[in-house]
Amino acid sequence: MQVKIVSENFDIPDAYTLKVAQENGRYSTIEKLFSMNPEDVTEEVVKSGLRGKGGGGAPCGPKWKLMPKDDPRPSYLIVNGDESEPGTFKDRQIFEYDPHLLIEGIICTSYAMNIHEAYIYIRGEYKFWSDRVDAAIEEAYEAGIIGEKVMGNDFSLNITVHRGGGAYICGEKSALIESLEGKRGHPRLKPHQKECEWFFGNPATVNNVETIASVPYIVANGSDAYREFGTKSSPGTMLFAMSGPVKNPGVYELPFGTKMIDFINTLGGGMQDGKKLKALIPGGSSCPILTAEEVENAVLDYESMWDIGSTLGTGGMIVIDDSANMVEVAKNLIEFYHHESCGQCTPCREGTGWIDKILKNVLEGSGSEEDLNTILDVCGTMNGKTICVFAPAVSDIITSIVKKFRSEFILEFNKN
Repeated sequence: MQVKIVSENFDIPDAYTLKVAQENGRYSTIEKLFSMNPEDVTEEVVKSGLRGKGGGGAPCGPKWKLMPKDDPRPSYLIVNGDESEPGTFKDRQIFEYDPHLLIEGIICTSYAMNIHEAYIYIRGEYKFWSDRVDAAIEEAYEAGIIGEKVMGNDFSLNITVHRGGGAYICGEKSALIESLEGKRGHPRLKPHQKECEWFFGNPATVNNVETIASVPYIVANGSDAYREFGTKSSPGTMLFAMSGPVKNPGVYELPFGTKMIDFINTLGGGMQDGKKLKALIPGGSSCPILTAEEVENAVLDYESMWDIGSTLGTGGMIVIDDSANMVEVAKNLIEFYHHESCGQCTPCREGTGWIDKILKNVLEGSGSEEDLNTILDVCGTMNGKTICVFAPAVSDIITSIVKKFRSEFILEFNKN
């Protein structure tokens, strides 16, 4: 079931050090990379079908093509390692066990778009992992792998690590750039047409850590080799994180198209003794929840998840057992999102707070069935009426819990 592309070196002792990393294939793609034209590298990524693994699943290659050519301004690669979505802890595996794979991916990506300055934005709480990436970058500079001449080639590349301040919203790419520019992390209005991002008025591309870490395999082996895994629309693999009352929680690399229940029962070891599967949030806490019955038929790829009314997101699967009170689950989630709303948009700022207050009242015994209609009405007001997808995502998870587990809310009202 497992396929190890990104996670190939995770189990090798000290693979985070340059010596061991090189002994196990890191930077072996660079010679082939510089024998290719930059445009050919991009085309190979396009043909591979590589999709962004930070939540949205947008095709990676076409995104690279938005970088303007022959622009006199400097261009930038920004690697999104904020990873502050509850239930998601896959990118930190790359930081911890194979940071040189990420650096190799940054070299490949930067060469493809003629970029000479790259930033890795890491969430503020990731102190250990940020230090490990810093150490790997220092090793790479000292060895001449990056810097004025990348491994002796006529191409310069500098990589800088920037630690965020711990704000969830900075996982959204435009808020991340605002933060990187030294401003408050507020999402930007989306342009009317497709274009690259802008960093201090200069063209930039933002990619997730795992997305970048997937590029060396494609450069080394070609797009067809990557497409041997996964499905036609969702080719390749993804690092799936599983947390909750399963016997073997952790991070596993799987091909897209794997049945969710097989993943839980094989690599996950099934539910812990005495526990029964009740629900599952499939891709980080902002994805619509699935019932145990829906999990039986769920498949881990983007299109299949959309077809059953949820999203694959970051692949951070949160398993919930039958002892959980789903009203408390909803309250736990909305409390987090209420705190993390950047406050820029009124429907989000006020809506998350309103729902948080309602659910508090329900759990304290002063709620009524009419509150459910109010929650759904507020969720409708939040959905599609804000600058970024924060509010719509919150609306989706809360709406799904209320609709699928309405009976548990009714039980709370009947306790009064």
